[in-house]
Amino acid sequence: MAFSGTPRPRPRWHHAETELDDFAIVSYRVPAEALARLLPAGFSPVEFAFADGGTAALVSAVAFRDHDFHFRFCPPAAINCGQINYRAYVTAGGERGVWFFGTSLDHPLVVVPRRLWGMPWSRARIEITADWEADPARWRLDGDDARCEAVERDGPPPLLDGFTGEQHWMETLTHPTVGWYRRAGGRVGAYGIWHPPMSPRHLTARSARFGVFERLGLTTPDSEPHSILAQRRIHFDIHTPPRLVRRR
Repeated sequence: MAFSGTPRPRPRWHHAETELDDFAIVSYRVPAEALARLLPAGFSPVEFAFADGGTAALVSAVAFRDHDFHFRFCPPAAINCGQINYRAYVTAGGERGVWFFGTSLDHPLVVVPRRLWGMPWSRARIEITADWEADPARWRLDGDDARCEAVERDGPPPLLDGFTGEQHWMETLTHPTVGWYRRAGGRVGAYGIWHPPMSPRHLTARSARFGVFERLGLTTPDSEPHSILAQRRIHFDIHTPPRLVRRR
């Protein structure tokens, strides 16, 4: 049965929305114990069983170009820039979601979420290009400390390693709707998102490095991505403002 996504919460006047172009989820298999050391109390890595008999966690660099990001109470603004979200798949209080290590944005307005909501956002040079009509399709990221060059596979893999089937990996990798982050000052913040189900294309990396994950001790310069799921364009609702999470 095809993954049907989740119901769309009613958009509110204070929410934001955007179109994301050349969207890609570049995931890595990482040691669960190394990831656990980076998480606050009450948060645990989701562990996956892989074909080689081992278990591990997953983290992803989610890279895209924002297209006309705006808050619903404002007219669309010309905020068109590259962005990378660095996340891990976790549980907290029985709820599944993602832990955000940080976000890189190639725009001066990066100061708004950082100062207004204490979010771990930073300014970085990010260039994302793609040729979806090529055979095979090509996707490329070139940033200050992030690089990835990928091409489309001949076809989707029969089974994505670590998952029981398409419903499992679609729900986990492409459709987390709640995210947590460590605010400035140490408190935990949370916010939600919604988007329609992805129609991902499977890519494979010719080369890839993400300095954020390397500095966290989760990957090395030789680490190869577990998977790359990409889409030409997708709509996102962002349920702002973030909220503070009570201590667990």
